[in-house]
Amino acid sequence: MRPVWRVADVRAAEAGLLGTLPPGTLMQRAAAGLARRCALILADRGGVYGSRALVLAGSGDNGGDALLAGAHLARRGVAVSALLLTPGRAHAEGLAALRAAGGRVVDRPPAVLDLVLDGIVGIGGTGGLRETAEQLAASLAGCCGRDGLRATVVAVDVPSGVTVDTGHVPLTAAGRPNAVRADVTVTFGALKAALVVGPAAPLAGEVELVDIGLGPWLRGTPALRVTERSDIVRWWPKLGPASEKYTRGVVGVATGSATYPGAAVLSVGGALAGPTGMVRYAGGARDEVLREHPSVIATGRVADAGRVQAWVCGSGLGTGEDAAAELRAVLAAPVPAVLDADALTLLVDGSLAENLRKRDAPTVVTPHDREFTRLCGEEPGADRVGATLRLAAWMNAVVLLKGDRTVIGTPDGRAYVNPTGTPVLATGGTGDVLAGLLGSLLAGGLPAERAAAAAAYLHGLAGREAARSGPVIAPDVAAALRPVIARLG
Repeated sequence: MRPVWRVADVRAAEAGLLGTLPPGTLMQRAAAGLARRCALILADRGGVYGSRALVLAGSGDNGGDALLAGAHLARRGVAVSALLLTPGRAHAEGLAALRAAGGRVVDRPPAVLDLVLDGIVGIGGTGGLRETAEQLAASLAGCCGRDGLRATVVAVDVPSGVTVDTGHVPLTAAGRPNAVRADVTVTFGALKAALVVGPAAPLAGEVELVDIGLGPWLRGTPALRVTERSDIVRWWPKLGPASEKYTRGVVGVATGSATYPGAAVLSVGGALAGPTGMVRYAGGARDEVLREHPSVIATGRVADAGRVQAWVCGSGLGTGEDAAAELRAVLAAPVPAVLDADALTLLVDGSLAENLRKRDAPTVVTPHDREFTRLCGEEPGADRVGATLRLAAWMNAVVLLKGDRTVIGTPDGRAYVNPTGTPVLATGGTGDVLAGLLGSLLAGGLPAERAAAAAAYLHGLAGREAARSGPVIAPDVAAALRPVIARLG
């Protein structure tokens, strides 16, 4: 997993490292890495020499990084201009280096631009862009290069205007994000939350982490961690010569109803794609489930299902007394449980809170934003990671807060973010598939937080896989899980 650090931790690491280096070394390292990536972009756009770049430089070290990177590019034959947002407070060394390399200061963007360096404000910025910077950021969309294509925007450390520790993005009066939208972000020393979570993450574009030597100086606990493919491969249950259907785990699925049989079919489909050896279905959609999935053992009630190693409960279950009785039976079972959709609705009035709190076995709840709001009485808000962790502590459960960048939080304060999310999953039934897969991973023996992180990661990849064939519907996602998992190797 890749650690993500808070601004305070990054600042402390920088301070420690700076004390061991000659003055200016850290900024030169950052600028060199930034310039290297910019040169690669320009090479792909027709060549470095003779290309045109604009540095948008604020008054802080972020502007200094951008100006020094501009000096590197100018020495390679790039026509570099710098637009200083606060001319009297520009980084002196960076500006001198740019001018010495042949760069020039301008008071408006040139007509032709291949690349724009966003050095307006870095990790110390708060509250979105000021008016002049906002107007400049909005104008970037109209800048084009020699090839007639839009100029590539490269953010320095983070896109200017985002809230770095939460990934929140303030809005303009017109309702647009009040931040720079980058194609590439070159970040220094450590990943920051705004690059991986919340509405800021899509504004970062492709993220490249430049090593400037901070690693040994980053201490304490990361703010969150980003799941990687290697994690899933390492966690995935391994088969051996003695493996059989029961030792691989049995997952119980209490979803769907006569009214919503599709939820049962989809959640069972997700469970079958996972690592367990058997799926037991309990609910009112037995006929439909068996028609689609004949390998499943189906009964009408949780009490009649037999032994399982984990339960999935909620999708399409309904919210009447019969559904509440099934949820109580799942909560009473001494095995891990996934609670989704209608199960969450049944928890809202608090009548089952004691059943939930008494559980010794792990519980994972999977709300989307509206379900989160019903459970908490307020929206996740600007800090999605913090909101997820508060709900996890209150419910004594692992919380998987669904979204483009799904967040997973544990009751003891650990947080994870999924990097594979895609908007194509915003369609009915895909959450049912996710819940089924998550239950299978729990029954296969994964700890709750790992099961949640792995399920979100693979579900996102399955959404991308399904999108290759056109508009995505939930059965496509269930079907795509198999080839996605097979490629784990």
